[in-house]
Amino acid sequence: MAKPDLICLMGPTAAGKTGLAVEMVKQYPLEIISVDSAQVYQQMDIGSAKPDAQTLALAPHRLIDFRNPAEAYSAALFCTDAKREIKEIQAAGKTPFLVGGTLLYFRALLEGMSELPAAHPPTRAKIIAEAQEQGWQALHDQLAEIDPESAARVHPNDPQRLQRALEVYRLSGKTMTELQQHTSGGLSEEFNVVKIALIPEDRSLLHARIERRFRQMLEQGLVSEVENLYHRGDLNDTLPAVRSVGYRQVWQHLAGELTYEEMIEKGIIATRQLAKRQLTWLRSEPADIVLDPFRQNLKEQITRINENFLKLN
Repeated sequence: MAKPDLICLMGPTAAGKTGLAVEMVKQYPLEIISVDSAQVYQQMDIGSAKPDAQTLALAPHRLIDFRNPAEAYSAALFCTDAKREIKEIQAAGKTPFLVGGTLLYFRALLEGMSELPAAHPPTRAKIIAEAQEQGWQALHDQLAEIDPESAARVHPNDPQRLQRALEVYRLSGKTMTELQQHTSGGLSEEFNVVKIALIPEDRSLLHARIERRFRQMLEQGLVSEVENLYHRGDLNDTLPAVRSVGYRQVWQHLAGELTYEEMIEKGIIATRQLAKRQLTWLRSEPADIVLDPFRQNLKEQITRINENFLKLN
């Protein structure tokens, strides 16, 4: 019996994933599951580039706007949620369509999760205290000695992942690299997985789009959106939601740590760094269809997908 299809559309931030996904939903019996670690959170619409009401009417997205920003979300939770949604979509006679840029979630779902120790607040608090005293670069140097492979993947300005890698080692005595070599529960064996990757060859075009989009977000009210979160009283800058790119920089501005212009500059730089990490990851992952969204318009992208998709089915 042929395996059921599972379609994945992956790409860096600002590469045009949503526009292409909506066009594909118009042509195929697909239903979208968002693969985005920021769009899961409520009250975080502008800065996460969450699809607007008109887009959602055309192409409903699952796994967006359902999590309280005060609650942490993880790859393990995503896998549980995504598997449930996949079953519901199949039961309705449609094909699951995973769309997003949180590539760790894609890998966890498709290849399986490692048996990593659960988060341990006291250990996490100790690591954060060390970072405040010594700086995150010192902790990154520490990780480089313990686990060079993880240190090569994790940027010193990515405290969430850096903190987790150190936490795992301190709790288990084993490195993240060692533990991730043993995974279970992936969907690659159960499905015919079709991976579509948006990879712009001219990075300067992506950088320009990132800057333009960040400034548009500010015009749309990003500062007011973060201000509402800032004044809730139950959030802080150690939470994954607040540490999301864009939100972190606006939060620092509201806390008086950055001027408005510094916030803009750092927000754009952080988004470009995120895109660079996403592209590095994408280039290391074999895809069935690779598209350059800046060389091919939507019609050409759909044509390429149609040609290749038919061959894969």
